[in-house]
Amino acid sequence: MPKTRVALVTGAGTGIGRAIAFRLAQDGFNVAISDQLCNEPGLTTLVAEIRELGRKVVAVTADVSVEVEIQGMIQRTVEELGQLDVMVANAGVMRFKPFLETTSDDWQKIFAVNGLGTFLCYQYAAKQMIAQGHGGKIIGACSGSGKQAEPMMSAYSSSKFAIRGLTQATAVELGQYGIQVNAYAPGAIETPMIREIGEIVGDWEALKAQEVRKAPVGRFGIPEDISNLVSFLASDQSEFITGQTIPINGGRLCD
Repeated sequence: MPKTRVALVTGAGTGIGRAIAFRLAQDGFNVAISDQLCNEPGLTTLVAEIRELGRKVVAVTADVSVEVEIQGMIQRTVEELGQLDVMVANAGVMRFKPFLETTSDDWQKIFAVNGLGTFLCYQYAAKQMIAQGHGGKIIGACSGSGKQAEPMMSAYSSSKFAIRGLTQATAVELGQYGIQVNAYAPGAIETPMIREIGEIVGDWEALKAQEVRKAPVGRFGIPEDISNLVSFLASDQSEFITGQTIPINGGRLCD
Protein backbone atom coordinates (compact mmCIF):
# COMPACT_ATOMS: atom_id res chain seq x y z
CA MET A 1 0.00 0.00 0.00
CA PRO A 2 1.13 3.61 -0.49
CA LYS A 3 2.92 5.26 2.43
CA THR A 4 0.22 7.89 3.02
CA ARG A 5 -3.08 6.07 3.05
CA VAL A 6 -6.65 7.28 2.78
CA ALA A 7 -9.61 6.08 4.84
CA LEU A 8 -13.31 6.79 4.35
CA VAL A 9 -15.58 6.53 7.40
CA THR A 10 -19.38 6.70 7.17
CA GLY A 11 -21.55 7.72 10.09
CA ALA A 12 -18.64 9.87 11.30
CA GLY A 13 -20.61 12.79 12.71
CA THR A 14 -21.15 11.22 16.14
CA GLY A 15 -20.26 8.34 18.41
CA ILE A 16 -18.25 5.39 17.17
CA GLY A 17 -17.76 6.73 13.64
CA ARG A 18 -16.36 9.98 14.97
CA ALA A 19 -13.91 8.13 17.22
CA ILE A 20 -12.80 5.89 14.35
CA ALA A 21 -12.17 8.78 11.96
CA PHE A 22 -10.17 10.70 14.55
CA ARG A 23 -8.11 7.64 15.49
CA LEU A 24 -7.25 6.88 11.87
CA ALA A 25 -6.14 10.49 11.43
CA GLN A 26 -3.94 10.04 14.51
CA ASP A 27 -2.53 6.93 12.84
CA GLY A 28 -1.44 9.03 9.86
CA PHE A 29 -4.32 8.51 7.45
CA ASN A 30 -5.83 11.26 5.38
CA VAL A 31 -9.53 10.88 6.05
CA ALA A 32 -12.84 11.34 4.26
CA ILE A 33 -15.76 11.55 6.66
CA SER A 34 -19.41 11.16 5.80
CA ASP A 35 -22.78 11.38 7.50
CA GLN A 36 -26.33 12.40 6.76
CA LEU A 37 -27.24 16.07 6.57
CA CYS A 38 -28.65 16.25 10.12
CA ASN A 39 -25.20 15.37 11.50
CA GLU A 40 -23.32 17.93 9.39
CA PRO A 41 -22.41 20.09 12.45
CA GLY A 42 -20.57 17.09 13.89
CA LEU A 43 -18.67 16.66 10.63
CA THR A 44 -17.67 20.33 10.64
CA THR A 45 -16.23 20.07 14.15
CA LEU A 46 -14.42 16.85 13.30
CA VAL A 47 -12.86 18.41 10.19
CA ALA A 48 -11.26 21.09 12.37
CA GLU A 49 -9.96 18.51 14.85
CA ILE A 50 -8.42 16.36 12.12
CA ARG A 51 -6.78 19.35 10.48
CA GLU A 52 -5.17 20.20 13.81
CA LEU A 53 -3.41 16.83 13.53
CA GLY A 54 -1.91 17.93 10.22
CA ARG A 55 -3.92 15.46 8.16
CA LYS A 56 -5.94 16.12 5.02
CA VAL A 57 -9.69 15.69 5.45
CA VAL A 58 -12.80 15.99 3.31
CA ALA A 59 -16.39 15.92 4.61
CA VAL A 60 -19.26 14.60 2.50
CA THR A 61 -22.94 14.56 3.43
CA ALA A 62 -24.52 11.42 2.03
CA ASP A 63 -27.33 8.95 2.56
CA VAL A 64 -25.73 5.50 2.40
CA SER A 65 -29.01 3.93 1.31
CA VAL A 66 -28.87 5.88 -1.97
CA GLU A 67 -26.56 4.26 -4.51
CA VAL A 68 -25.67 7.41 -6.42
CA GLU A 69 -24.69 9.14 -3.18
CA ILE A 70 -22.32 6.28 -2.31
CA GLN A 71 -20.76 6.57 -5.76
CA GLY A 72 -20.38 10.32 -5.32
CA MET A 73 -18.89 9.93 -1.84
CA ILE A 74 -16.19 7.57 -3.06
CA GLN A 75 -15.54 9.61 -6.18
CA ARG A 76 -15.03 12.77 -4.14
CA THR A 77 -12.73 10.95 -1.73
CA VAL A 78 -10.52 9.84 -4.60
CA GLU A 79 -10.62 13.20 -6.37
CA GLU A 80 -9.63 15.18 -3.28
CA LEU A 81 -7.40 12.72 -1.42
CA GLY A 82 -6.00 10.69 -4.31
CA GLN A 83 -7.07 7.13 -3.52
CA LEU A 84 -9.07 4.87 -1.18
CA ASP A 85 -7.25 2.33 0.98
CA VAL A 86 -9.60 1.73 3.91
CA MET A 87 -13.41 1.77 3.86
CA VAL A 88 -15.16 1.83 7.23
CA ALA A 89 -18.88 1.27 6.63
CA ASN A 90 -19.96 2.44 10.07
CA ALA A 91 -23.31 4.14 9.37
CA GLY A 92 -26.29 2.44 10.95
CA VAL A 93 -29.77 3.03 12.38
CA MET A 94 -31.92 1.25 14.95
CA ARG A 95 -35.55 0.94 16.04
CA PHE A 96 -36.19 -0.25 19.62
CA LYS A 97 -39.68 -1.75 19.39
CA PRO A 98 -41.45 -5.00 20.22
CA PHE A 99 -41.56 -7.44 17.33
CA LEU A 100 -45.37 -7.32 17.15
CA GLU A 101 -45.28 -3.53 16.83
CA THR A 102 -42.48 -3.40 14.26
CA THR A 103 -43.87 -2.27 10.92
CA SER A 104 -42.77 -3.11 7.42
CA ASP A 105 -41.68 0.53 7.14
CA ASP A 106 -39.44 0.10 10.21
CA TRP A 107 -37.94 -3.02 8.65
CA GLN A 108 -37.33 -1.40 5.29
CA LYS A 109 -35.74 1.72 6.76
CA ILE A 110 -33.35 -0.30 8.92
CA PHE A 111 -32.35 -2.61 6.08
CA ALA A 112 -31.98 0.33 3.66
CA VAL A 113 -29.18 1.77 5.80
CA ASN A 114 -27.72 -1.22 7.64
CA GLY A 115 -28.12 -3.80 4.89
CA LEU A 116 -28.16 -2.06 1.51
CA GLY A 117 -25.96 0.80 2.70
CA THR A 118 -23.25 -1.54 3.93
CA PHE A 119 -23.48 -3.63 0.75
CA LEU A 120 -23.05 -0.53 -1.43
CA CYS A 121 -20.12 0.75 0.62
CA TYR A 122 -18.40 -2.63 0.41
CA GLN A 123 -19.03 -2.98 -3.32
CA TYR A 124 -18.03 0.47 -4.52
CA ALA A 125 -15.02 0.58 -2.21
CA ALA A 126 -13.90 -2.82 -3.53
CA LYS A 127 -14.24 -1.67 -7.14
CA GLN A 128 -12.09 1.37 -6.42
CA MET A 129 -9.46 -0.68 -4.59
CA ILE A 130 -9.30 -3.24 -7.40
CA ALA A 131 -8.83 -0.44 -9.94
CA GLN A 132 -5.96 0.95 -7.87
CA GLY A 133 -4.28 -2.44 -7.78
CA HIS A 134 -2.73 -2.43 -4.30
CA GLY A 135 -5.39 -4.10 -2.15
CA GLY A 136 -7.13 -2.51 0.78
CA LYS A 137 -9.22 -2.95 3.90
CA ILE A 138 -12.99 -2.98 4.15
CA ILE A 139 -14.39 -2.82 7.67
CA GLY A 140 -18.07 -3.05 8.57
CA ALA A 141 -20.19 -2.31 11.61
CA CYS A 142 -21.92 -5.37 12.99
CA SER A 143 -23.16 -5.48 16.60
CA GLY A 144 -23.40 -7.74 19.59
CA SER A 145 -27.01 -8.03 18.42
CA GLY A 146 -25.64 -9.53 15.21
CA LYS A 147 -24.01 -12.29 17.26
CA GLN A 148 -26.87 -12.88 19.71
CA ALA A 149 -30.22 -11.37 18.76
CA GLU A 150 -31.88 -9.14 21.35
CA PRO A 151 -35.57 -8.64 22.16
CA MET A 152 -37.06 -5.32 21.08
CA MET A 153 -34.58 -5.18 18.21
CA SER A 154 -35.78 -7.82 15.75
CA ALA A 155 -35.19 -5.76 12.60
CA TYR A 156 -31.92 -4.28 13.84
CA SER A 157 -30.56 -7.67 14.93
CA SER A 158 -31.54 -9.21 11.60
CA SER A 159 -29.75 -6.46 9.68
CA LYS A 160 -26.60 -6.99 11.72
CA PHE A 161 -26.69 -10.75 11.13
CA ALA A 162 -26.84 -9.86 7.42
CA ILE A 163 -23.65 -7.82 7.76
CA ARG A 164 -21.86 -10.85 9.20
CA GLY A 165 -22.84 -12.90 6.16
CA LEU A 166 -21.87 -10.14 3.76
CA THR A 167 -18.49 -9.77 5.45
CA GLN A 168 -17.74 -13.49 5.20
CA ALA A 169 -18.83 -13.80 1.56
CA THR A 170 -16.98 -10.71 0.35
CA ALA A 171 -13.82 -11.68 2.23
CA VAL A 172 -13.68 -14.92 0.25
CA GLU A 173 -14.32 -13.22 -3.10
CA LEU A 174 -12.03 -10.23 -2.60
CA GLY A 175 -9.01 -11.99 -1.14
CA GLN A 176 -7.58 -12.53 -4.61
CA TYR A 177 -7.25 -8.75 -4.94
CA GLY A 178 -5.39 -8.29 -1.67
CA ILE A 179 -8.47 -6.91 0.08
CA GLN A 180 -9.28 -7.99 3.64
CA VAL A 181 -12.87 -7.64 4.86
CA ASN A 182 -13.76 -7.69 8.55
CA ALA A 183 -16.37 -6.26 10.90
CA TYR A 184 -16.55 -5.16 14.51
CA ALA A 185 -19.43 -6.15 16.80
CA PRO A 186 -19.77 -3.65 19.65
CA GLY A 187 -21.60 -4.41 22.83
CA ALA A 188 -22.96 -1.62 25.02
CA ILE A 189 -21.02 1.49 24.00
CA GLU A 190 -21.87 4.96 25.28
CA THR A 191 -23.19 6.64 22.14
CA PRO A 192 -26.26 8.70 21.19
CA MET A 193 -27.85 5.52 19.80
CA ILE A 194 -27.75 3.62 23.08
CA ARG A 195 -28.85 6.69 25.01
CA GLU A 196 -32.00 6.63 22.88
CA ILE A 197 -32.72 3.16 24.26
CA GLY A 198 -32.23 4.51 27.77
CA GLU A 199 -34.75 7.25 27.09
CA ILE A 200 -37.26 4.74 25.73
CA VAL A 201 -36.99 2.43 28.76
CA GLY A 202 -37.11 5.50 30.98
CA ASP A 203 -33.94 5.17 33.04
CA TRP A 204 -30.59 5.59 31.30
CA GLU A 205 -28.51 5.24 34.46
CA ALA A 206 -30.27 2.01 35.44
CA LEU A 207 -29.72 0.59 31.96
CA LYS A 208 -26.06 1.53 32.09
CA ALA A 209 -25.61 -0.04 35.53
CA GLN A 210 -27.29 -3.24 34.32
CA GLU A 211 -24.90 -3.52 31.36
CA VAL A 212 -21.88 -2.89 33.59
CA ARG A 213 -22.95 -5.74 35.89
CA LYS A 214 -23.12 -8.10 32.91
CA ALA A 215 -19.61 -7.26 31.68
CA PRO A 216 -16.69 -9.09 33.36
CA VAL A 217 -14.46 -6.04 32.82
CA GLY A 218 -16.83 -4.09 35.04
CA ARG A 219 -17.39 -0.97 32.94
CA PHE A 220 -19.41 0.44 30.09
CA GLY A 221 -17.84 0.64 26.66
CA ILE A 222 -16.65 3.86 25.06
CA PRO A 223 -16.23 4.67 21.34
CA GLU A 224 -12.46 4.52 21.68
CA ASP A 225 -12.73 0.81 22.52
CA ILE A 226 -14.02 0.33 18.98
CA SER A 227 -11.60 2.72 17.30
CA ASN A 228 -8.67 0.86 18.89
CA LEU A 229 -9.71 -2.33 17.10
CA VAL A 230 -10.41 -0.56 13.82
CA SER A 231 -6.96 1.02 14.00
CA PHE A 232 -5.50 -2.49 14.04
CA LEU A 233 -7.79 -3.84 11.31
CA ALA A 234 -6.86 -0.88 9.09
CA SER A 235 -3.14 -1.51 9.56
CA ASP A 236 -0.74 -3.80 7.72
CA GLN A 237 -0.49 -5.90 10.90
CA SER A 238 -3.95 -7.40 10.27
CA GLU A 239 -3.31 -8.82 6.81
CA PHE A 240 -3.83 -12.47 7.86
CA ILE A 241 -7.26 -11.65 9.31
CA THR A 242 -10.27 -11.61 6.99
CA GLY A 243 -13.91 -12.66 7.05
CA GLN A 244 -14.15 -12.12 10.80
CA THR A 245 -16.71 -10.30 12.91
CA ILE A 246 -14.93 -9.42 16.13
CA PRO A 247 -16.86 -8.80 19.37
CA ILE A 248 -15.93 -5.83 21.56
CA ASN A 249 -18.18 -6.08 24.58
CA GLY A 250 -16.11 -6.37 27.75
CA GLY A 251 -16.83 -10.11 27.91
CA ARG A 252 -20.62 -9.72 28.08
CA LEU A 253 -20.91 -12.18 25.18
CA CYS A 254 -18.18 -14.70 24.37
CA ASP A 255 -17.79 -16.29 20.94
